[in-house]
This record gives sequence, C-alpha cells and structure tokens, in this order.
Amino acid sequence: MEQLKKAINNSPVARWGILVLVGFILSVNYYFYDAFSTLKDLLMTEFGFTNTDYGLFVAFYSIPNTFLLMAIVGGVILDKFGIRRTGFMFIFFMAFGAMLTAYGASHYYSEGGFGYGFMTTFLPGYSPELKMMLLGRFFYGLGAETSIVVVSKILVKWFKGKDLALAFGLKVGFGRLGTFAALQLSPRIAGSGGEHLSTAIWLAAVLVLMGLLAFIIYIMFDIKYDRAVKTDATSEKATAFKISDIGKILSNPAYLYIALLCVTFYSAVFPFLAFAPDFFYNKFNMTSVQSGEITSLLPLGTLFFTPLFGFLIDRYGRAASAMIFGASLLLIIHLLFAFTNLQPHIPMILLGIAFSLVPAAMWPSMVKLVDDNQIGTAYGLMYSIQNLGLFVFPILAGFILDTTNPGDVEKLNYTPTIIMFAALGLLGLFFSLLLKYTDKKHGFGIDLPLNKNN
Repeated sequence: MEQLKKAINNSPVARWGILVLVGFILSVNYYFYDAFSTLKDLLMTEFGFTNTDYGLFVAFYSIPNTFLLMAIVGGVILDKFGIRRTGFMFIFFMAFGAMLTAYGASHYYSEGGFGYGFMTTFLPGYSPELKMMLLGRFFYGLGAETSIVVVSKILVKWFKGKDLALAFGLKVGFGRLGTFAALQLSPRIAGSGGEHLSTAIWLAAVLVLMGLLAFIIYIMFDIKYDRAVKTDATSEKATAFKISDIGKILSNPAYLYIALLCVTFYSAVFPFLAFAPDFFYNKFNMTSVQSGEITSLLPLGTLFFTPLFGFLIDRYGRAASAMIFGASLLLIIHLLFAFTNLQPHIPMILLGIAFSLVPAAMWPSMVKLVDDNQIGTAYGLMYSIQNLGLFVFPILAGFILDTTNPGDVEKLNYTPTIIMFAALGLLGLFFSLLLKYTDKKHGFGIDLPLNKNN
C-alpha cells in the first residue's frame, strides 16, 4: 500500500498524466465555446441571425451560472459530494447541450425534424434554429462552468505544494489550445459559403462527447488515488463545506477583489474574442479565414506563456504584481484597437501575454485565501460572478454594434464597442491595485511563492 501511495501521490508521471487527461476535457470545452466566433457571418446568412441574436447566443451560455447560480451550486455540490459524481453529472450536461446545439443547426432539424414544429409555436421573432441552439447553449453552459470548477479542484488535489501555478498555467494552456484549434478549423470545415456549416458544429459537439469519455477514465484513477491516500468519500464528508462558509469566503476582501478582477478582465476578453473575427473583417478587410488566424494568435500565445508564468509564480511569487501588469496591458490593447489603425497582429500577441499573466496568477492564488474543503465553492462563486459579465457584455456589445450602425452599412463601426471593452480593462486595473494594497495590509501572501520548498 505504501508503494502504491507513493506512486500515486508523489509520482510526477501520475500527476502530469492526470493533467493531460483533464486538460483534454478543457480543450474540447473551449473548442466548442469558440467554434462559433468564426462562423458568425455564416450563422447570420444561414439562419437570419442579427448581431443582437448572435450576442444572445453567446450570452445564453452564462444564464445558468448567472441567474440560476449553477456555478455556485455546482461548487457546493462538488465540496459536498466529491469530484467523481459532480464531474460526471456536469460534464454530461455539457455534452448533452453541445449535441443539442449541433442538432439545432443541422439540416435534418431545419427541414422539419423533431422539435422544429414546437419551436415555431412561440417567440415568432426568433427562428426555430436559434431557439433550439439557445436551448443547447443553455445546457452546455449549465455543465461547462462547473466542469472547469471540477478540473480546478482536481489540480488542487493532485498538485497543491507541487507546481500548482504551473499546473494551472498548463490548464489554461489546454483551454487555449482548444480555442486555437476552433479558430483555425471551424471556418475551414464550414467553407467560405457555409456549405459544411453543420459539419463544423457537429465536430465540435462530438469532441465534447469525447471529453465525457475522458472523465470516465479519470474516475478510475481518482478511485485508485483515494484508496491509496485514504481520502475516500467518507473522510471528505467529515470536512465538507457548510453554508456558513459562503459568508466566510465573501468576507475576505482579497477574494472579493480577485473576483471583481475576474469578471472585468474576462468580460473584456471572451466577448471581444467572440466578435474579433468580424471586427477584423470590418476594420482591416480580412477574410473569415484570415480573421480566424489572427484571432488564434491569442490562444496560441497563452498556450506557451501561461505555463511559463505559472512556473515563475510557483518559484518566485509576485502574483498580485502580475495581475496588475496583465490588467494594464489589456487596457492599452483595447485602446490601440479603438483609436489606431495598427494591424492586429502585435496587439493580439500582447493580448495573449496579458491573458496569460492574469489567469496564471489569479486561479492558483485561491489556495492562499480559502481552506481545501471550501475550494470548490470559492471557485464556483468566482465563475458565477464571471458569468454575470459573460452574459451581459456579449449582448451589450451586439446592441451597441446594431445601435451605432443603423441600416444596411457596408462596413460596421466597431469603435464604441471596443471602447466598452477598454472601460472594462480600466476597471480590472483598479481592482488589481486594490488587491495589491489589501495583500500588503493583511498579509495573505499572494505575492509569495506557491511551492512548499520556496
């Protein structure tokens, strides 16, 4: 048993193998989320979507986690019932929603397939295809955010005190790999005329289904781990989350500032990415393939930079300082996009650096602020707050775009929309500065190295 315990708990091969396995789940999650950004024009042509409709589709992902608080509920369920049951349930929801979205975009459905007639009986202002895809997007969002919380807790379980920031950096890298692949492959599979649009969406959905199979494989390793280190469900339950812990988490000012940085920072990046290919087309006359390639520079950059920054934070600390620098860079980049005609290659690479620094510093810092038995709830709260922004700002971006470009215009003016993203960047910088001040005042140790041997 001691040999087994050593092999499971201390073996770098076991830890990094688990990271690759759960990293694949993250990759397919992000692939599906971002696969639609380069398909915006094709969706508008094929199904008659407006910019606001597309913004609603992007935002519908966040409804379960914003209004039903499912990221919080999922975090509580995770702390109460453990990784295996929680992970399977929510990754199943994610896969089901992805398949339902692909079904709504399929030729079989649009030609009168199951559910099409029912979807024509209400909200006539929205197409049956949009309504079915919104339903799928809802279920996908219901599972996707909590699945990320589950993966975060898995990394804390396997890596705490052992290159945790590097593990989180690689976790982010796996997510960005999925984004990069989606931006590169989706427009090519769909074709310039959209003749294979349904195929591109079905591929994204099938990949999510493969993520569910990957988690089933992880469950077997998790059972072996718990048996080896004697942390089975019974012992976990003894130190499980209590409702009163929510108040304890929210009373920590450093946690609040990280959460506020999280919502402003991610709201200035993810909704921007959803519109970026169309922005590049309208401002720089790029094709959908070229726009996808430029947009993919961001996930490609984070794929390499985030693990590097995580490695440095593990050993040298300075997480709060890294968040300040990353938030400052984000603000500068959006100002460049709004007020200059600088070609987007360099700003997107810089955005990749910013989008590496902040997540590499922010997510592993949570272990400095909450106990292990509260970690799922703490991450769930953050994801729920984050999703409030991911719900509001895509819709607001689409609304600003439609409002500032009335009528049938040849080229859309994106400047007011980009200014909104810059304002979010400014707020993120403000919250990161408050975090740095609070850390110095209360001594949470956010700027200290994460590795135990430092």
